[in-house]
Amino acid sequence: MQVQCTTGSGPLVTPVLELYTSEGCSSCPPADKWISTLKGKDIVVQAFHVGYWDYIGWVDRFAAPVHTHRQRELASRNRLRGIYTPQVVLNGRDWPQWGGAESRISLSPETARVHIAMKRLADDQFEAAVTPAGPADATRGRSAYWTVTEHGHNSKVQAGENAGEFLKHDFVVRQYTQSGNYPSADATPKKLGFRSIPATPGHARQINLVVFDPQSGKTLQALSLQCPV
Repeated sequence: MQVQCTTGSGPLVTPVLELYTSEGCSSCPPADKWISTLKGKDIVVQAFHVGYWDYIGWVDRFAAPVHTHRQRELASRNRLRGIYTPQVVLNGRDWPQWGGAESRISLSPETARVHIAMKRLADDQFEAAVTPAGPADATRGRSAYWTVTEHGHNSKVQAGENAGEFLKHDFVVRQYTQSGNYPSADATPKKLGFRSIPATPGHARQINLVVFDPQSGKTLQALSLQCPV
């Protein structure tokens, strides 16, 4: 019998931290190690591997074109001239001063205007109810996306800038799925369904839902669910 697995968001906005990284980038391993220290904290952490360093000679098996597309969208919102690795984004904003700044990542003092309740329906099937938790803002909408992240991956790099290195990765994004746009003036709870890729044996995974302002990219609320296998 499958063990029931549910969770819900709290009254404050949960931070969302995104790392854009590549196994072909020699300056990325310190950032990969840093986000591993964030395990167990009340943060939704996502490591998006990108493939635009693959030409150097090592193909990052965790990279996907959609990750690079998301990074370009974030660069546009932040008015950056280009994209780079490692890049850390906190709540939709470029955060180049991330090193040693763990204490600055905490629950926002801002009261969440969105509540998320998530549950597992089957092994790889999930559902979330997204409900406005405060005054609606008729001038803005809400957008949402799902990710599947996994811990404990590693690679023995054979070529490129990290040739000879043994790299360890946590919070690796294995699936990224957009879940639509919703008018914020509509107070009706939205049920968002999600079918994930199968779990990778031996790697703890999280199912994440992020609800954000589509204009600024600012996190409105986020939730991470980790279910027993």
